[in-house]
Amino acid sequence: MFKSLRSTTAIASKVASASRTANHQQKRFLAIHEYLSVDMLRSYGINTPKGAVAKTPQEAYDIAKKLGTDDMVIKAQVLAGGRGKGTFDNGFKGGVKTIFSPEEAKQMAEKMIGSKLITKQTGAAGKPCNSVFVVERKYARREYYFAILMDRKSAGPVLVASSQGGVDIEAVAAENPDAIITMPIDIHKGLKREQAIDLATRVGFSPAGIEQAADTFEKLYKLFIEKDATQVEINPMAESSDHQVLCMDAKLNFDDNAEFRQKDAFALRDTTQEDSREIAAAKHNLNYIGLDGTIGCLVNGAGLAMATMDIIQLNGGSPANFLDVGGGATPEAVKAAFEIITSDPHVSSAFVNIFGGIMRCDVIAQGIIAAAQDLDLNIPVVVRLQGTKVNEAKALIAESGLRIFAVDELDQAASKAVQLSNIVKLAREANVSVKIEAQ
Repeated sequence: MFKSLRSTTAIASKVASASRTANHQQKRFLAIHEYLSVDMLRSYGINTPKGAVAKTPQEAYDIAKKLGTDDMVIKAQVLAGGRGKGTFDNGFKGGVKTIFSPEEAKQMAEKMIGSKLITKQTGAAGKPCNSVFVVERKYARREYYFAILMDRKSAGPVLVASSQGGVDIEAVAAENPDAIITMPIDIHKGLKREQAIDLATRVGFSPAGIEQAADTFEKLYKLFIEKDATQVEINPMAESSDHQVLCMDAKLNFDDNAEFRQKDAFALRDTTQEDSREIAAAKHNLNYIGLDGTIGCLVNGAGLAMATMDIIQLNGGSPANFLDVGGGATPEAVKAAFEIITSDPHVSSAFVNIFGGIMRCDVIAQGIIAAAQDLDLNIPVVVRLQGTKVNEAKALIAESGLRIFAVDELDQAASKAVQLSNIVKLAREANVSVKIEAQ
């Protein structure tokens, strides 16, 4: 059980954004590209290196030439961490490169633009690189880490800073937690000047750089509040030899609940960086997060969905997704959910686990039957239904004559889904067809 719970905890980080609001809307926390984040910082008077985005190799050449320096950095614009250590699907290694001429900027852009970058955060599929950010290279006297996050524990914003910037902050937190400074902020009072100066002093800015560092903290906090951000991360924040404080990199996330008043920020969304299945799910008010397993899950309620994934793992299987249909799903939405689940070529069985309260079991059954008939499902489906209209749902499934396995007990249902998934996987590996009849 302990091992399984650890696995589910790891998965939880992927599905945290799938928590639902009262009106069942998808919750994603918009992320925007680095160059757009830098532009937003500049609009708040925050110092950043000079640079611009290029969507073609020729544009990269023109930007590098305009910068007027032979010391630059070119960065693949992909919404994922670990770009510098990533590899493109064309074999080129590194999504962040130092360059020394416009010609080299063009050469690097040719290798990056139009290819997919694979990093530790993207998975094997990678993410498309449609542009590069060409910026002047700045030499820092020291590098720091700085972030503003919404913190449940303190019920408000918290500043996070470290003297060890420009590196993996998670590794720093694990190996040297004393190097991380946190400062909760009263959201009603905001960040006070004395707090900003205190943090700049504690994190190690030079006496000549403290005032400008504090000013930068205040401007970043202003952006955080005014733009309804959920995260502002600068790694690294640098102090130059002449004590100028610059944000060398920027990662911004925004609260989807504020989209109605942050239309400018949400207009910057790049859907090419998102899972197309998640986008399709959002159109039907479904919470979907793709995972790496083989058993497609359709569940109502985030808590039950997590428990379902855990019990699949306990039975030796692996979930292919988190999918919460919520309490107001229609048969059409359930059918759409199956379309999304089966669009994943790795899925070899589907497990439907519904506890009918607000969500009626017969509505789910109607959606399952429609999906099986219209989509010509070629994977076995295990259905476990309990609650409102469950008898009517079972009757609909029995009368359909379709290959749907109805199992009442949760552990047995999960075991059946894993068993059937393994049979289909073996058949696929042997390149043979298999027809599994429901009993």
